[in-house]
Amino acid sequence: MAGRAQPSGPAGSGGGAPGLLPLLLLLLSAAAIIPRGHGQNLVTEDVTVVEGDVATISCRVKNSDDSVIQLLNPNRQTIYFRDFRPLKDSRFQLVNFSNSELRVSLTNVSISDEGRYFCQLYTDPPQEIYTTITVLVPPRNLVIDIEKETAVEGEEIELNCTAMASRPATTIRWFKGNKELTGKSEVERWSDMYTVTSQLLLKVGREDDGVPVICLVDHPAVKDLQTQRYLEVMYKPQVRVSQNYPLQGLTREGEPLELTCTAFGKPQPTDMRWLRVDDEMPQHVVVSGSNLLISNLNKTDNGTYRCEASNAVGKSHADYMLFVYDPPTTIPPPTTTTTTTTTIPTTITDTTATTEPAVHGTSVPPTASSEALPTVQLSNASLAFRPSDSRAGEDGAIRSVDHAVVGGVVAVVVFAMLCLLIILGRYFARHKGTYFTHEAKGADDAADADTAIINAEGGQNNSEEKKEYFI
Repeated sequence: MAGRAQPSGPAGSGGGAPGLLPLLLLLLSAAAIIPRGHGQNLVTEDVTVVEGDVATISCRVKNSDDSVIQLLNPNRQTIYFRDFRPLKDSRFQLVNFSNSELRVSLTNVSISDEGRYFCQLYTDPPQEIYTTITVLVPPRNLVIDIEKETAVEGEEIELNCTAMASRPATTIRWFKGNKELTGKSEVERWSDMYTVTSQLLLKVGREDDGVPVICLVDHPAVKDLQTQRYLEVMYKPQVRVSQNYPLQGLTREGEPLELTCTAFGKPQPTDMRWLRVDDEMPQHVVVSGSNLLISNLNKTDNGTYRCEASNAVGKSHADYMLFVYDPPTTIPPPTTTTTTTTTIPTTITDTTATTEPAVHGTSVPPTASSEALPTVQLSNASLAFRPSDSRAGEDGAIRSVDHAVVGGVVAVVVFAMLCLLIILGRYFARHKGTYFTHEAKGADDAADADTAIINAEGGQNNSEEKKEYFI
C-alpha cells in the first residue's frame, strides 16, 4: 500500500491534493452539525403494584446508537445514570443495563413511591418520557357487625360490613347462603385512603337459622377477601301428630288407637299437652308424655284431639280428627270361601250293592249290576264342610234366599205395571175421535126434529116393530 500511496502523492502534489482537503473538512463539519439520536425512539409502560410488592421500571430504546440512558424519580433526582446509582436508596436495584434498555426494580413499594418516573436519552436534542407508578392498597380489616346476636322469627335485623383503609375504594357484596342480596354502601375518604361501609336489612325466618351471611369484597389488590356471620334465629315449635296404631286402615269400634306428638323449635319446647277440642277428654284415654292411647274405641270418642307445644317464643298445635267406624263383620273361615272345584267321578249301584266314599279323587269300581251315572262336580267347600260351619252356611243361605225373593217380587211388579201402561195406551188410541149414531142418519134433509126422526134409517121398521095390538 505504501508503494501505491507514493505514486498518488506526486499526483496529488501535481494539483489534485489541494482540492481534496477542503472537501474532507466540509464532511467532518456536517457530521458534527447532524444531531445524534436521529431515528431513535424511547419506550416505557405504566406500572400498577400492590403496596409492599416489587415494581419494575423499564426504559427501552429502539434503533439505539449507544446514547446515554438515565432514570429520574418524581422529584427529578437521578436514580440511575447508565449503570451507576447516584441516589442512596437501596430499594432501587439494577435489573438490566444495555445499549437499548435500562431496567430497575423498586422493592417494598409504599404510597409515597407513587407518581411519575422519567426516562431520559442523551441525544441532541435530549429525549424524555415518563412512566406512572400506581400503588394499590387492599382493605386493612373486614368486619361484620350485627344488630342482634339472636333474632326472633319474623324480625328485621340490621347488618353492617366495613372495609377500612383501602385504595381505591372497595365494592362490597352480600350473600345469604348462595343467594346474593342488595345492601346500601357509604364511602368515606381519609387522606389517600377510603373506608367503605355497607348496610343490609334482613327479615329472618326459621329457615335462616344456622345460615351464613357473607360479606365479600371486590378490589383489584385482593381476591376472595370475605368474612361471614352465622344467623341464630329462635322460632316457636313446629308440631306434628302421627298415628302409631293402627298403622293402616280405619279406626274401628273396639280396636285400640295410639297417637304420638312430636315438636321441634328453638329453643326446644318444654311444655307439651293433649286436649280434646270443644269437649272434655274421655276418662278412659291414657296420656303419657307425648303419647295418647285409647285401648277400646267407641262412638263417643269421635272428635278432634289436639297436641299443643310451647317454648319461650310462642305456642303451636296440631290436630287429629278421630272418627270411629263400625266393627268389621264376621268373615267365614278361609276353607269355606275357596272357589276352586274338584271333579270326583261318582257311581251308584243297586240296593244290594254297597257304595264306599271316594278318597283323594278316586272311586270304587262298579259291580256288574251297577249303573254308571254322570260325574258330579263338588267344590272344596263342600268337601271341607264341617258341622261347626253349618250355622254360618244356613245364615248365608237364608240371606241369599231373602235377596232372591225380594228381587223376584220387584221384577214382577215392574213387569205388571209396564203391561198395564201398554194396554191403557192402546185403548185410548183406538177410542179417540168423532162417533155417529144411527139416529143421525137422514137428519141432514129434515125440516125439523120430528121429521128427522121419522126419516131416519130404520125408523119405519122400528115403528112397525113397536106396533101394539089390543084385543
